[in-house]
Amino acid sequence: MDVVTQSRLLSTLRYDVPASLVVFLIAVPLSLGISMASGAPLAAGLIAAVVGGIVAGALGGSAVQVSGPAAGLSLVVADLVQTYGWRATCMITLLAGAVQLVLGVFRAARAALAVSPAVVHGMLAGVGVVIALSQLHVVLGGSSQRSALANIMELPAQLAEMHGHTVAVGLLTIAVLALWTRLPKRVKVVPAPLAALLVAALTAYVFQWDVTRIDLSGTFGDWQFPVVPQGDWEHIVAAVLLVALLAGVESLLCSVAVDGMHTGPRADLDQELTGQGVANMVSGALGGLPLAGVIVRSTANVQAGARSRWSTILHGSWVLVFALGFGWTIKLIPVEALAALLVFIGVQMVNLGHVRKVHGHGEVPVYVATMAAVILLGLAEGVLAGLALAALLALRRLTWVTVKIHEMPDGRWHATICGSLTFLGVPRLTHELRAIPEGAAVDLDLNIDFMDNAAFEAIHSWRLGHERLGGTVDIDEVHDEWYALAASGARTYPAKSLPKAPDRSWLPWAHRNHRPARHATPPTHGVTPPTHGRPASVECQLTAGAREFHRRTAPLVRPIFTELAHKQQPSHLFITCADSRVVPSLITASGPGDLFTVRNIGNLVPRRGAEPHDDSMVAAIEYATQVLSVHTITVCGHSGCGAMAGLLSGGVKAGSLPGLRRWLRHGHHSLARFVENAEEPLDGRALDQLCRVNVQQQLENLRTYRKVDEQVRDGRLQLVGLYFDIGAAQVHIVPPLPPTLAVKI
Repeated sequence: MDVVTQSRLLSTLRYDVPASLVVFLIAVPLSLGISMASGAPLAAGLIAAVVGGIVAGALGGSAVQVSGPAAGLSLVVADLVQTYGWRATCMITLLAGAVQLVLGVFRAARAALAVSPAVVHGMLAGVGVVIALSQLHVVLGGSSQRSALANIMELPAQLAEMHGHTVAVGLLTIAVLALWTRLPKRVKVVPAPLAALLVAALTAYVFQWDVTRIDLSGTFGDWQFPVVPQGDWEHIVAAVLLVALLAGVESLLCSVAVDGMHTGPRADLDQELTGQGVANMVSGALGGLPLAGVIVRSTANVQAGARSRWSTILHGSWVLVFALGFGWTIKLIPVEALAALLVFIGVQMVNLGHVRKVHGHGEVPVYVATMAAVILLGLAEGVLAGLALAALLALRRLTWVTVKIHEMPDGRWHATICGSLTFLGVPRLTHELRAIPEGAAVDLDLNIDFMDNAAFEAIHSWRLGHERLGGTVDIDEVHDEWYALAASGARTYPAKSLPKAPDRSWLPWAHRNHRPARHATPPTHGVTPPTHGRPASVECQLTAGAREFHRRTAPLVRPIFTELAHKQQPSHLFITCADSRVVPSLITASGPGDLFTVRNIGNLVPRRGAEPHDDSMVAAIEYATQVLSVHTITVCGHSGCGAMAGLLSGGVKAGSLPGLRRWLRHGHHSLARFVENAEEPLDGRALDQLCRVNVQQQLENLRTYRKVDEQVRDGRLQLVGLYFDIGAAQVHIVPPLPPTLAVKI
């Protein structure tokens, strides 16, 4: 056995086998519950779990995604079973798998991601409500009705005729599910669904409660080949396409979501769709439910430490062993307990986190409309309604234009046009622009992503007319120069009056080419003008920059900040120098919410217990690693660092700055290491060499904090060193200190 094979075997035994057992314990009760909600034989859910684990796990494109019967398909399956019968439904599943296989072969997986997530989340929420309503009747001792409306209408009568033991079993199951997450970690090793069913079954058995036992007919030994559905071929084809597309989209979106949970290889979506197709063909042929990637099991798989597809394959094998050897134990589970599990799952499918996400992008109407239509009309109708509304909203965004006009204190008029300028927005555009008085000086900002010829003609004609009457129009385009490109072909307009080059507001103030008169006294938008004690020129630039942010950038980034306003979830703690030339977001191409940044003189990390004591850095490290749970701590130094120059001068360059001299004591370890390991006499490059060594030393200083060291050893935290060469505008990776050097100090 070679080294690579032995390493993979050890990794499988250490990580994948325990993870597969965790997923297996979750998959069995959920598969039984989804079978019950689908109106299919209970064994069909176990068959789908086995095939989803072994076949989809082996052939799919995701290393850690777990496939099996999905709650989102239960309404479709229930309707198909009632319309065509179970064996015909299996044939529809088989044909749907063939469709997925063809789509995967022709690499159509990416097209499925064009479906709005708001539609998918709304669909799942609607399915969850329908499942909860239908199974609530079973918990109360009755039977579910044909539709969600019927279940709602029958609920009062059902509540009036509650049966004691059945209700007690259901409430006990829900109570265990709700309280299980609050128990200690060593208890939560047993998944909540399994624990709830075990508690309900044992309680009903001990107290001899009168409950309904599960009928496990349709087991592996009762297999019959699927039959061709009888009926109109148009409806059968529609059913096949519906199952194929819903299962495929759910699987692909699950793959994308799971990719963000682990650091392993990314999923091949076309291969994943192909694997799902083969698995559905096998599941349908064996009498199993349609299957898809399931986010609950996939999340549990990742959190349990799975590293490869062996976890998924093994979980399917455990389900198979259980079904063949211990299937008789399922008969001990009360039907009411399984129904209570479905009620709990249905309620959880209405995910408030999804609502917040779609709210940040203005898609709550799509979510609500899809959910309501699924509940009131049906799954296919709800999805179509959601897609139609999403398309209408997208069309509205493409054609919607906002025009804001106001007079500034200096007498100039400021107009801002945002959106997509098409012929549909021309009437409103011209109406708003004509409200500007004749002869006025106008600053016109075009914050647009498209402009058709009709919109250009409208703006251009208004501009020519306004200037003929003695006014002036200064046009500034924030993004692409739609107007400038169009106007370059209009010979009636002088070239010198075309808009200036695109905005370069990220450049230092000294390198910008702003027109001072234009933004001398615009509205402050909540920015307080400077008062006393500071240079007026600096304050003027800062407040003008804040106004520029409100005018240009804020409308573009507001959706991002709306989402970030609820909670910060940075992935990195970034420790760097306070030097004004170091801009973390610029040199790392990061954005809002990515970096938890700490800046100080010399990017120093005081060692634990060092003097003079500094709680600010300790607090930042503790908060980042123990509250924010960052994955990486990066220390970034830079060329020409003044703090390192002060160290090299022995404190002379710190002059009469006692605070700075005390702070630089935290850099003495860096200086000592640099001097001790210098291979040649110090020269002009010594400063930058010390800057690099300082980064390495600060990484070592981080390991003096126990929690940091533990997380690094466990592989939960990575320490990274960067060096920014300012003159070359290049960022270099600084390797950690060799072990032989790390132990010297």
